Amino acid sequence: MEEKFDDVKILLCEDDENLGMLLREYLEAKGFQADLCVDGEEGYNAFCSNKYDLCILDVMMPKMDGFTLASKIRELNAEVPFIFLTAKTLIDDIREGFEIGADDYITKPFRMDVVVLRIEAILRRVRGKQNKNETVRNIGKFVFDTQKQMLTIDGEEKKLTTKEAELLTLLSNKVNELLPREYALKAIWIDDNYFNARSMDVYITKLRKLLSQDPSVQILNVHGKGYKLVISGEEA
Repeated sequence: MEEKFDDVKILLCEDDENLGMLLREYLEAKGFQADLCVDGEEGYNAFCSNKYDLCILDVMMPKMDGFTLASKIRELNAEVPFIFLTAKTLIDDIREGFEIGADDYITKPFRMDVVVLRIEAILRRVRGKQNKNETVRNIGKFVFDTQKQMLTIDGEEKKLTTKEAELLTLLSNKVNELLPREYALKAIWIDDNYFNARSMDVYITKLRKLLSQDPSVQILNVHGKGYKLVISGEEA
């Protein structure tokens, strides 16, 4: 049975507006959702404001090139897959793209149906990896079941709310690393307005109280940047 990708949202950054519009229309005709940005800064702002399943980035763009944009995206989200579009064929440029973490590299000119085939291949691989990933993870002495939204310690179970579970999942994805505040707000609350920010602070306080049964587990504030789930004894 053919796999459906109609729930997939793509960030498309291409400074050639004609090519960008044609590719966006083709992607939408194939059932994808696609946002088109014509420079790297616009692309970065779009990524900070929305949740994307895949990024297609032109390498040579004004204001911010594709390599720089990809690196900044990686700081916010280490998992989102991306494809570079470029007229460059130099091996050093291709190597740089893959070293940043690209999932594919497509040189211009290209056939749009081939782009879609490569997108679908990446999404199948990503979804397969997600399905195989452990839904149960250890957080210090706690056992956290991300699907059941259950936090357990010494046989005592606590059912988390959806937002508590989503926030703890994001934090536990980046143990001993920074979880940017803006990214968490966009990923869970969609909008980073004042009221949602205050709501997230409340959920952080709730999680701290729940996790206080294990002194080795802490959620730290990183002033002006975000939060960090720290587990003593675990290597960063």
